[in-house]
Amino acid sequence: MATRQDNTPDLYAVLGVDKKATPDEIKKAYRKLAREYHPDRNPGDTAAEERFKQVSAAHDILSDAEKRKEYDRARSFGGLGGAFSTGGAGFDFGDSGIGDILSSVFGNVTGRGGPGTGQTRSRRANVQRGKDLEAEVTLSFRQAMDGAQVPLSVRTTTPCTTCAGTGAKPGTSPIVCPRCQGRGVEAQGQGLFSISQPCARCHGSGTVIETPCPTCSGEGAVHTTKRYRVNIPPGVREGSRVRLAGKGQAGRNGGQPGDLFVITHVRPSDVFQRHGDDIEVTVPLSIAEAVRGADVEVPTLDGRKKLRVAPGTKHGTVQRLRGEGPPRLGGGGRGDIRYRFVIEVPEPRSDEQREAVDHLADLFPAAGRERLFEEG
Repeated sequence: MATRQDNTPDLYAVLGVDKKATPDEIKKAYRKLAREYHPDRNPGDTAAEERFKQVSAAHDILSDAEKRKEYDRARSFGGLGGAFSTGGAGFDFGDSGIGDILSSVFGNVTGRGGPGTGQTRSRRANVQRGKDLEAEVTLSFRQAMDGAQVPLSVRTTTPCTTCAGTGAKPGTSPIVCPRCQGRGVEAQGQGLFSISQPCARCHGSGTVIETPCPTCSGEGAVHTTKRYRVNIPPGVREGSRVRLAGKGQAGRNGGQPGDLFVITHVRPSDVFQRHGDDIEVTVPLSIAEAVRGADVEVPTLDGRKKLRVAPGTKHGTVQRLRGEGPPRLGGGGRGDIRYRFVIEVPEPRSDEQREAVDHLADLFPAAGRERLFEEG
């Protein structure tokens, strides 16, 4: 990800657009990247999930005229063409919320002041959002269709009560990192074209703990098991992700907690097979029912119904009950139930049955097959 030397992320590069891009170009780029990296399309891929958050944050700022103007001013403040910082004074984002968005998604971001205000920056940089967590639940097919409340135990962390999440022994405080002066990054190289990387001493936090808290050993959090009763919405399928905001790991130094993503596994049904937004049922028919038609009773998600089988129904014919399938996630109505008719062909076991088959063959000759093999 492209950043300035002062560690401010290049949001235009995140979306892959020029800094003079129009609002429509920004929207188009965002939609393309959001579809590509959406968590529902990349289950379990933490890199894709992080990329999705960066793309969303970049769009949040660049799609808002005022936020974009403020961000552009910050990029050009004290820089050379907006690409590099001279190491002078930084920029104050004020109450726009831009600094909070950048810090929560992209990590350590300089929001105010220059090298002389390292302690202010280190306090901001050390505010860390908690990590997202994942957990899995297994549901019956019926629970997946109707929705359910399921118990869930999650191993996570909570802020240490001894040190109030600072990681430092009570009575002491983290100090500004003497190596990076609280910036959290070190520049390597010569001249303007230098590369910033996390500080080797403080690992990017901007502070170091000289006397760790005896309870959490300087982590600022302690491990615990939390128990929830999770509401699973109707219509989930194998691999669906249900997001519980703020139920992930605790943040540090006042940082927001992460989210908990519950991944659903659905046990297969003996009757219904899931196909996207629809479900399918195999309905066996006798030869007589297929030839002369019949009224057959079929299962639905809410009971049973009768379907009319038309005379001359062919093997594999599909009939639908529209809007009676699984609920679509997000309140988009319901899918369909597809009934696939399968003609069962028995083996004649008596002279009477064989005579009946011979009689049927005389009444319904295979003229269609003869036409199929004729040369045109």
